[in-house]
Formats: sequence, C-alpha cells, structure tokens
Amino acid sequence: MTSLPPDRIPVIVGVGEIVDRPEEITEGLEPLDLLERALRRAEEDAGAKLLGEVQSLDVVNFLSWRYRDPEKLLAQRLGIQPSHCYYGPVGGESPIRYLHEAAQRIARGECSVAAVCGAEAQSTATKAERAGAKLPWTPFAHDVEEPKRGAAFQKPLAVKLGVFRPVTVYPFYEAASSAHWGQSPREAMAESGTLWSRYSDTAAQNPNAWLKRRFAPEEITTPTADNRLIAWPYTKLMVANPMVNMGGALLLTSLAKAREAGIAEDRLVYPLGGASAEEPRDYLLRDQFYESHPQNAVLKAVMDLAGGDGKQFDAIELYSCFPCVPKMARRTLGLGPDVQPTVTGGLTFFGAPLNTYMTHAACAMVRKLRDGAKLGLLYGQGGFVTKHHGLVLSKTPPRTALAQDTSVQLDADHNKRAVPEFVTEASGPGKVESFTVIYGRNGDIEHGVVMLSTEDDRRTLARIPAGDGTTLAHLLDMNRTPVDSLGVITMAADGVPEWRVG
Repeated sequence: MTSLPPDRIPVIVGVGEIVDRPEEITEGLEPLDLLERALRRAEEDAGAKLLGEVQSLDVVNFLSWRYRDPEKLLAQRLGIQPSHCYYGPVGGESPIRYLHEAAQRIARGECSVAAVCGAEAQSTATKAERAGAKLPWTPFAHDVEEPKRGAAFQKPLAVKLGVFRPVTVYPFYEAASSAHWGQSPREAMAESGTLWSRYSDTAAQNPNAWLKRRFAPEEITTPTADNRLIAWPYTKLMVANPMVNMGGALLLTSLAKAREAGIAEDRLVYPLGGASAEEPRDYLLRDQFYESHPQNAVLKAVMDLAGGDGKQFDAIELYSCFPCVPKMARRTLGLGPDVQPTVTGGLTFFGAPLNTYMTHAACAMVRKLRDGAKLGLLYGQGGFVTKHHGLVLSKTPPRTALAQDTSVQLDADHNKRAVPEFVTEASGPGKVESFTVIYGRNGDIEHGVVMLSTEDDRRTLARIPAGDGTTLAHLLDMNRTPVDSLGVITMAADGVPEWRVG
C-alpha cells in the first residue's frame, strides 16, 4: 500500500478510440469529430461523468487538416474551459509526453481531471483531394502557418539529395546500426521481417487496427508491385502507413476522485514516471548513426524506474515508424530477438495517424494492464530518431510521488562524441558512414545517397547516379555491408558531391 495522499496520485481511468471508414468520401469524419467521439468513448469507458470537469486538455498536432486553435474549438464542443488547453508541435513522442505531463499536473494538485487526445483523417482528406471532392468540414485554415517538419531543419544538400524525409533518413540508422552489430544486410533484413511480422500479429487481433491481417516476414521484406521499395532497405510494408482515419483519447484523474466517482480499483492504471531527451533537429549534427544517445538514456532511466532491466516489463510498446527504432531499443533494454514489441500493432499495420499513434498505444496498454499485465512501457519517438519519451504504467499504486523532472538530457549529452564538421564540397577518398538508395514509384532507382567521412575526417553527403551500376551493386550487396568501404568523391557539374566505389 502507498502512503501518498490519494488526491495527488494520478490514475488513467478511461480510454476511447474510433476508426472511420466512410462509404462515401464526403461522409468522412473530420479530425475534430474524431477527437470528440474518442473523448466521449473514454468517458463511457471510465463509467463516470468526467468530461465536464476536465481542467487540463492536450491535443496532439494534426497534419491531415488545419484549424485555427483546434484545442479551443474542441473545448467549446465539450462545453469546458480548461485552465491548461494546449495544442502542441509535431512529434511522434508527444502523446506520451502529454500523458506524463497531465499526470504530473494531477500530482502537483493543479487539476483533478485531465484529457489527452489526438486524431487524423488523412485517408479521407487524401481521397477527397484526388477526387476533387469538397468536404463539409470546418473550413481549412489557410491563414495558419503549416507546422515545421523535415526540410525546415535540414541542410540544403540533404534536401537536394532527397534525404530530408523520415523514409529516406531512417535508412541511415538502419545501415549503420546493423553494420555496428556485425550483421550482413541479409541478416538485418531477416530481423526486420520477423519483427514486423510480430507487429502484424498484434494488429490482426486489434479491433481498432487499419490492416487486420498477419503478414509473413518474407511478405514484408520482398519487393513486389504492391510492396515496392521506397528507400533501401525499406519496402512499403516496412514503413508507417498514414492513410488512416483514427481518433484516440485518455482520461486521467486522481485516485481520490476516481474512488469518489465509484470507479472500480481494477480499472485503474497508474503512471509511475518516465524520462525524456532529444537530439539536434538537424540529423547531420549527430556524432554517429548506429545508436541514439537520447534513446539509450531514456530507456535506461525507465529500466531504473522499473527496478531492473527491460525484462521487468511484461508489456511494451516500442515505437515502430521504421524497423531500426525498435531494433535499437530492444538491444538497449537487454531484450532478445524474440521480443514482443507491441500491444497495439505498429505504425505499418495498426496504422500511423501521424503524430498520434502513441495515443492509441497508450489506450492499448491500459487495456493490457487491466487484462492482467503488471508493468508496461510506452516508448515514443519523434522526428528522425530526434525526440524520445518513455513512460512506465503499472497496475500497482506508486510508493513514491511522481517525479516532476523527466529530462535525462545530461546523461544523453555526456555520451556524445565529437561531431564531424559538415562540408558541401569534397574530393578524394571517402569512407561510407551510412547510405540509402531512393526508388521511384515504378520501382526504378532514382539515385543512391551515401554519408561519407572525408580524408580529413569531415562529413559530407554524396550522390550515386542511377547509371553507376557498379557502385549501386556494391551498396546493395546482401552479403556484405558497404559501411566503412572506401571510394572516391568528385564534384558533379551541378555542384553536388558524387561517390564511386574503388
């Protein structure tokens, strides 16, 4: 039993989700509708009238539709005036951060009821745009600035070479980490396929998933007309699927208020604490690409909180935008290749409502804990392996007050080594730090991109033209990684460095 005052112990009491598959495009629900319905389902799940008492409201950033002050629009729909009413920036880790911060507000006594919610309607929005259909939604706020993403934080050369989007940046971590672990590309691909198949297993059993079927490892990793290569080594079934319509919400309150409302003790889930850290937004300002110091620091902190290693968790959600992220995470957690990495289904198979997947993961984790699991880990990540947040949930009340300081940035920065100076012009020998190959929709190679260490230990990016079959074959050899291999850098006529093997 805990001796903490029950009005300062935060508990998750309600979860709600909605999936919208309209028969007609114009019948599709807009994100605000999805948010409201998810919140009302969370209230129904709690079994207590709490929405009218929400004093803390966090709304995850939308990308499928643009509103002016969506958090205020939602509060108006709910008939509430929360003192904390927040609409945050882009970031896949943000739902876990908001959940953690809402729990901290309750622990500080600033509020007694909090809500965290997110929604996207990208499937409907994209179909409407392609069909030229006008949606009867809240008018699109053209005067609101588009959220900053990818290219806004990257170097011009990265943008010019096409390595400024998640699908073309994460492969740098994939190639560098697998080489660091001593894997051949074939072995790394096999691990990814097995891991992703396990995500699909869970999605197949999740009634809220977008794709409810199991995919075998070879289905995931083998390129086909329906599973085209996008950026080596990732096929369509190895990347996040944002073409979904989904909403998710969680309600939190204090243990005292939950008891007062008559909510059964076996429905309560307790946030025990967590940690956060991040990398520079410009990924080329990182020291290397085979591990993430913030990821390591966050995961080590949550293991300490759990009182042991990663095996203390009997339910985990490892963020799954691309295979390299959970592959790195499970190694830091000390978990083997047989890890069960998800309670939700993953961003490929469950679906990736852009920034708000982890809202759904939190809902799934609450259900898992209610069903018998004892200790759960939610690990979210945003940007390009940039922002990291971990949160531990438990069926058992905490023995100590929820910590207010979540940052482990100092630990992450302590392990950072010297960052190579980035140059846009180079010539002479160049050693491969990492690489990818970018494909067009027709399956043809557009060009390769290598991250290189120059003769004087600087860093640059270089192109491999589609016509350089010898160098591309070297990069795509399944039996031997090209990482650390040597070649020659020259400057092309358009001012872009190029690299050839040999």
